[in-house]
Amino acid sequence: MSRSKPALAPSASPITVTPLLGIPEVTEGDDLADVVDAGLAGSGLRLDDGDVVVVSSKVASKSLGLVTHHPDKDRVVAAETEYVVAERALPDRVARIVRAKAGPIMAAAGVDGSNTGERGGWLLLPHDPDAVCARLRDELARRHGVRIGVILSDTSGRPWRIGQVDFALGVHGVLATDDLRGGVDADGRRLEVTTRALADEIAAAADLAKGKVHAVPAAVVRGLAAFVPMTDDPAAVRGRDLVRSGPDDWFGYGRVEAVRAALGVEPGTTDADAVGIPPASHSDSTRLDAVGRAVRAALHGVDSGSADLGRLSVTLNADTAFELGRLTARLEAALWCEWLRGTPGQPSADGLSVVVEVTGLPHRHLPAPR
Repeated sequence: MSRSKPALAPSASPITVTPLLGIPEVTEGDDLADVVDAGLAGSGLRLDDGDVVVVSSKVASKSLGLVTHHPDKDRVVAAETEYVVAERALPDRVARIVRAKAGPIMAAAGVDGSNTGERGGWLLLPHDPDAVCARLRDELARRHGVRIGVILSDTSGRPWRIGQVDFALGVHGVLATDDLRGGVDADGRRLEVTTRALADEIAAAADLAKGKVHAVPAAVVRGLAAFVPMTDDPAAVRGRDLVRSGPDDWFGYGRVEAVRAALGVEPGTTDADAVGIPPASHSDSTRLDAVGRAVRAALHGVDSGSADLGRLSVTLNADTAFELGRLTARLEAALWCEWLRGTPGQPSADGLSVVVEVTGLPHRHLPAPR
């Protein structure tokens, strides 16, 4: 695709983020456009052409009545989950990263008990957040007679990075991405792969003004009119389109879950529960616990084979030499999931048993931040 404009040209002007103050507690049945208008009035602000209104997903969930008081959060999360990406055992529960029915991959499918108001319970994400944005954008545009965009934001952690940031759960009326491929950078070099996550950047910027502890659920971002199209494009990228999936997802499972799934132990299943879910911190697991999980994973789905556990070794037994070799390879892979290394010795004279020595696997990571 050919582009004549230099990279970053549309955003080389000042950008302002204004929190919408004075919004009362939102309850089921409230009109989101009324909620935004209350914030505009409370802040003495009028919408201009090209503004982007960013609204917290919690506000949408409350207005739509997406709340449950079911006492078992795990069951609530399971009902809002398409599939499990990673899971770790905590002292009192299992934490799961999942593909939520709302679209994104995030912790607990976005089920959240914070900032739920007097009613309490668990707030659920709307399953079609882009449609929520479309309805709100259309109504605000009708009321105010301006061209605007709307983003529904939520909060999530990120792989390889500490902390949480806001991202665009739903998008309408504003470009979700800025495809710079084919353009040039400030030095005139051709850009080959750069596509800015524009909607996510706007959502994160808005959160700096509204935040989670100040009861300010919405903000107006001004200065990005170049990214607010004059007309709607039915083929435009929406919030759900921003999630990598299928063959384009290089990280469809967590590090441990990818190997365990190859052994037939899919995360989020009764098989995973039976084998044992690794703890969130390895300091919460003894060596014997870890070896036991690895052995159960190795034996999962294996018709013939057994194991005798020791803290520093595992003795494997099988009906044939082929099955013994297969079981040994499975155990080595399962031990790796527990940050352990399995080193098989020489098989017995009949080729039907072998002792696998177990040692620790070095953790290859930077020191924890102070």
